[in-house]
Amino acid sequence: MDKCKIIYRGGEGEIEEKKSRFIACILPVASEEEAVEFINARKKEYWDARHNCSAFVLGENQELTRCSDDGEPSGTAGRPMLEILLREGIHNAAVVVTRYFGGTLLGTGGLVRAYQAAVQEGLRHCTVVEKTRGRLLDIATDYNGLGRLQHLLAEESIPVKEIVYGQDVHMEIVVPEEQQQRLEELLTNASSGKAVLDWGEHCSFAAIDGGVKLL
Repeated sequence: MDKCKIIYRGGEGEIEEKKSRFIACILPVASEEEAVEFINARKKEYWDARHNCSAFVLGENQELTRCSDDGEPSGTAGRPMLEILLREGIHNAAVVVTRYFGGTLLGTGGLVRAYQAAVQEGLRHCTVVEKTRGRLLDIATDYNGLGRLQHLLAEESIPVKEIVYGQDVHMEIVVPEEQQQRLEELLTNASSGKAVLDWGEHCSFAAIDGGVKLL
């Protein structure tokens, strides 16, 4: 996939339903081992809770998924939690929802809604970014041509990673894979062939905190 949504910063959110507390914690994970370690750590931390239900999704195509109801009625917790991650298009993430029982039974439908709402609340406290495949490009230009190239990059929504001012100006940008050929033609035309383009390594990146970060 050229693009996918990932958790850049994990988060925690809580809801209450008929005095039961549902605490959702979501974390980025790179492997099944990491996911299991995270789930076990939450269970240890919240050892006194009635349930610690979990779900995780891994892989470029969300091909590896696991979920657990942890004692809740079958299909009322883990699978609904996993469905939220899949529906939101999240890759490589794990979630644990800890439930402290409030004394009132919610029924199967109520449990499904509560566990899904908890995951959604957890996601609201995460930093979710779109990870894109691309390639680094160094552009060397004179000062007269800088404005035209910056305008072009802004129009094409191409993130500038760094600008170095010297005798010439060097801009390091990150170009989505599907735009490489077209952007090279646009830059060449905009600079009348004067800009020197030096393609670098392939990478993955995301727009984060007002800038661009390699992932």
